[in-house]
Amino acid sequence: MSAAMTKKQTLSWLRNISGEMASATLARLERDLPWYKDMPPSRRSAVGMVAQAGITSFISWYESPGSTPWIASDVFGVAPRELLRSVSLQQTLQLIKVTVEVVEDFLKDAPHELREGILHYSRDIAFAAADVYARAAEARGLWDARLEALVVDSILSGEYDQELPSRIAALGWTGHGEVSVIVGTSPRMVDVDAIRRTARHHDTDVLVGVQGNRLVVVVGRRLEEDSTHEVMSFIDIAAALDESFGPGTYVVGPTVPAVVDAVKSAKAALAGFSVAKSRREPPRPLLADDVLPERALAGDPLARRALIQGIYEPLRDHAQDLLGTVWTYFETGHSLESTARELFVHPNTVRYRLKKVIEVVDWDPGVPRDALTIHLAVILGAMSEPNQGPNPAGSAKL
Repeated sequence: MSAAMTKKQTLSWLRNISGEMASATLARLERDLPWYKDMPPSRRSAVGMVAQAGITSFISWYESPGSTPWIASDVFGVAPRELLRSVSLQQTLQLIKVTVEVVEDFLKDAPHELREGILHYSRDIAFAAADVYARAAEARGLWDARLEALVVDSILSGEYDQELPSRIAALGWTGHGEVSVIVGTSPRMVDVDAIRRTARHHDTDVLVGVQGNRLVVVVGRRLEEDSTHEVMSFIDIAAALDESFGPGTYVVGPTVPAVVDAVKSAKAALAGFSVAKSRREPPRPLLADDVLPERALAGDPLARRALIQGIYEPLRDHAQDLLGTVWTYFETGHSLESTARELFVHPNTVRYRLKKVIEVVDWDPGVPRDALTIHLAVILGAMSEPNQGPNPAGSAKL
């Protein structure tokens, strides 16, 4: 190539050898990039189109350097959308590097101005590639955020279909174990990345949703069955997330077997969050089951059922009349002697039965908070019994 050629002649020469440069580029890609050889033919063809577009775009850029803003659309606009998903940014930069090297080989005897131009162009095209991938990542991030909000809303409402597991998997959820839902106030700025980092540190997956002034975090275990890691309780995981929640307490829902059952934990956590202010000094975090009485009084059917099934029915069905004993004990002002007289038994018998209550339901009638829970469970259980027949605890007073 003569150094005395005009720019018009140079452009004509470049256009004449553009096909040859494109063929040489494809051959170099085949030789130097293993990932290119492993691609299916359709993807290799798409990559070839991008390389050809890059050479053509360089010629247009050399003719008019002010066309820089159009580089991204010139080069990457010819590629199908699927190519961005199958070719990483690192691979794209390798593609650019190979293409530029091939062009430099063809232009090694070209004027200095043309060789310097390829350097400027390679810089611009690299930045253009980064911009394309950044925009794609931003679009994926926005889509993931919308999908995550949809999934959390579905879990909270319980109105979801068979597509929920696939949607959760699309968000990167790998957990296949127990799940708990945490509900609290949201801070002014929710740092979702901090929540995810903390979750990863404790071998858990999370879904995060912000609903007005509420922050909802669905936490799932992802430990393998043969893992030697110590299993961390959900209350401890919630405590590790403390800084991510706003002021006031936040409530940890009961543990459920899998994420598709998370609605049960979510409803309990929401109900607990709504009544947390009824505790004089609620702990932070607070277990939803620690406010069962308040939830039941607020009309939560899950709490009513838990009290009846967990306390009333075991006491009612016990052979030693534990139900009649605790009912009488409460109605006589927690007096052992008065209870014994009502039941026509020795006070030691009452004392023994009260200890048995602790073993059966894991609540202590002698502790004020536990006594409130047991008493409310007895009242709700009695209300749930059929109207016909004697009072379930009536035999204790006969």
